[in-house]
Amino acid sequence: MPAKKSTLISFVMPVRNEEAHLENAFHSVFAQELPKGYAAELVLAIAPSTDRTKEIAERLARESAKVRIVENPSGLTSAGLNLAIAESKGEIVVRVDAHSELQPGYVLEAVRVLELDPSVGNVGGVMAAEGKTDFEKAVAWAYRSRYGLGGGKFHVGGEAGEVETVYLGVFRRTVLVEAGMFDESVVRGQDWELNQRIRSLGHKIWFTPLMQAKYRPRSNLLQLASQFYRTGMWRGKLSRKDFPQIALKYLAPPALVILTLFWVPLWVYLFVVMGIVATAHDLQANSKPWLLVVLPTMHYLWGIGFILGFLFPSLAKAGD
Repeated sequence: MPAKKSTLISFVMPVRNEEAHLENAFHSVFAQELPKGYAAELVLAIAPSTDRTKEIAERLARESAKVRIVENPSGLTSAGLNLAIAESKGEIVVRVDAHSELQPGYVLEAVRVLELDPSVGNVGGVMAAEGKTDFEKAVAWAYRSRYGLGGGKFHVGGEAGEVETVYLGVFRRTVLVEAGMFDESVVRGQDWELNQRIRSLGHKIWFTPLMQAKYRPRSNLLQLASQFYRTGMWRGKLSRKDFPQIALKYLAPPALVILTLFWVPLWVYLFVVMGIVATAHDLQANSKPWLLVVLPTMHYLWGIGFILGFLFPSLAKAGD
């Protein structure tokens, strides 16, 4: 994909109740260095919010002609992404989350990969979880650890190469259109589901550790539990049709739930968790007690959600 004069890169961001993070995400977008001959725009899909999200978005749009807003009345992330993509004009589409901050060089590396290999339809990098409070730091450690989320490259890093999915992603518009955009019936796991369709069309999903997006995790245990339960439920539902090909890492949490219910005493699992916490030398001491709660919450809530979503897919509804 050779660069042309004023080739446009479109950043698309679905937003809902994000007054605490929206401006940081906005600044990380326009702080990106662009390849020569490229320009940027940002399209915000604003869902009904109970905070000042819309007010902040409208102010940002008034202050910059590069920002446009579309309304997302359903509030669904997949619908918001489709609305923002339809409003955007760029040949390259960068999916951004209000909880993320793109790090320097993110777009430069993405465009380099896309220009180097025409078979790549989507390229992404590391979801660099970073917390501020003791609780958030424990969650961020779990995100980055193989003991937390199973060791996917976009969580723990690794060598560049073809993968099944990536965090966020930088797409060719032509590939998005060919794949049919995001499936608006999928509330959670929509990135993974779309990437499977892109792969089925013969395009590569590419990971590179040179792309980093800072991610701010949920700020309390209730939010974390809800996030993992609902995400697990939707992954269980989506896995029904692709079960023979599902990666083993997705089966680990439901297997843990079943094992500790019927065969392995719970204390054995908790003993293992204590061992993990004791060896987490790169985690501050004040955050370690939280990790004793965070890891079981992630494992069990995701695992229970997966089992219920797989067995009773109607439980995973649009309101989730």
